Amino acid sequence: MLTVHHLGKSQSERIVWLCEELEIPYELKRYTRDATTMLAPPDYKALHPIGAAPVITDGDLVLAESGAIVDYIMAKYGNGRLALRPDDADFAQFLYWFHFANGTLQAGMGRLMILNRLKLTDDNPMLVATRGRVDRAFDLMDARVRDAEYLAGKTFTTADIMIGFSLTTMRYFQPYDVQRCPNVVRYLARISARPAYRRAMEKGDPGMALLLS
Repeated sequence: MLTVHHLGKSQSERIVWLCEELEIPYELKRYTRDATTMLAPPDYKALHPIGAAPVITDGDLVLAESGAIVDYIMAKYGNGRLALRPDDADFAQFLYWFHFANGTLQAGMGRLMILNRLKLTDDNPMLVATRGRVDRAFDLMDARVRDAEYLAGKTFTTADIMIGFSLTTMRYFQPYDVQRCPNVVRYLARISARPAYRRAMEKGDPGMALLLS
C-alpha cells in the first residue's frame, strides 16, 4: 500500500494532491509540527535520513524529495495522466515548469526566508539580489499564465501540482505579495478550484486557511 507521510504545512501537500487527482488508493498519515520550533516531530524525522517532508512508503520502499516522489507515483500509478508525451508540442514547457517549481521558485523563496530571519538591513546586497531573483521568477510565471491556462499550456499537469505549494502554503513561511502578479492570482483561482485540490487540503491540513490571493 502506498502511504503518504504528510507533515502539516509542507511540500508533502503536493503528494496528497497528486494522489487525489489520480484517484488512486493510498493511506494518509498526518504529522504535526512542533508548536514552538515549527519543525517536524521526531517520528517524522525518523522516516528518512534527511528528516524532511515529503516522504512516502510503498511496500519496502522509502522515498523522499517531492519531485522524485511525483515521478515515481506517475511512473507506477499514473497511466499517462497529468503529463505530456515527448511528441506533444508543449512537452518542453511541461519539463521546464515542472523543474522550475523546485529548482527556481521554491529554492529562491527558501533562500529569501533564511536571509530575512537573519535580520539583515534592507540594502544588504545578498538580500537585495535574492529579492530580485524571486521577483523575476514570479514575473516570468505571471507572463506564462497570461497566455496559457496552465503552466504546460492547455493541459493541467504535475507541473501545476509542483508549483502550488510555493504559491500558497510557502507564504506562511515567506510572505509574498502575489497581487503584484494578477495573472498568477487568476491562475491560482483556477487550480485551487479543482475538487482534488480541495479534497487534498481538507484531508492533509484541515482547517488551515488557504493563501490563494
